[in-house]
Amino acid sequence: MNIPQLKMTSQMAQIELQQTKPKQTIRQPKADISIQQPKAEVSMRTTPSKLTIDQTKAFADANLMSIFQRNNQFAREGKQAVLEGIERRAQQGTELMKIEHKGNPLISQAKMNAYTPMKRLGIAFIPSPFSVKIDYKPAELHIDVQTKKPNIKVQTNSPEHHYVPGDVLTKMKQYQDLQIEVVYPEDKVL
Repeated sequence: MNIPQLKMTSQMAQIELQQTKPKQTIRQPKADISIQQPKAEVSMRTTPSKLTIDQTKAFADANLMSIFQRNNQFAREGKQAVLEGIERRAQQGTELMKIEHKGNPLISQAKMNAYTPMKRLGIAFIPSPFSVKIDYKPAELHIDVQTKKPNIKVQTNSPEHHYVPGDVLTKMKQYQDLQIEVVYPEDKVL
């Protein structure tokens, strides 16, 4: 018996996906910085040094005095000589009052009064050591510094952000299909 047959041919549906990747760029611009440093104010003040040299005693030792100093010296020496003379006369008077005691005061006083005292030998015009007085005050330096703070200005820049979103495209690559055929058996001839 020849029964017709059904022949089915099917094709499955296929989906095609096309994907575009997203693109993202981020750029951070540098910050704008401005720094200004004002100069510091420096003031310097100097008190000058002072050198004082006093040669008065050295000149006096060398017998080179002003007229006022010489007059004062003569007055001192004269007063001293008067006091020494008064003392000598008082001492000699006391010796003469006590003439009854031992010794011969008249002869000893005559010898003492007859001769002038001997002059001192030596160089008299050389000043004595350390007769020049030196006083030195060193200079003083006063430094005043006033610092200034730096002026710093910072301007930040926002980041630049660019984003292109991705995309997915969906389409049919192949549609479904079903074909049905009736196939008849072939008749065999004998």
